[in-house]
Amino acid sequence: LIQFAKRLKGYWRGIVSRVRWPMHTGQLEGINNRIKVIKRMAYGYRDSEFFFMKIKSVFPGNP
Repeated sequence: LIQFAKRLKGYWRGIVSRVRWPMHTGQLEGINNRIKVIKRMAYGYRDSEFFFMKIKSVFPGNP
């Protein structure tokens, strides 16, 4: 048990951050990909406010 605790000590920050922020990296990559697609479609828009409004409309549950 002591050896297990010693091994766990090196990974402690990662374990705590995983519990605090339960979002997977795959989810973050998906969000980034969708934003990049919107960015490609929005090429040439003069208004950046409209661009951010489009991003917010794709992710309605997030502030």
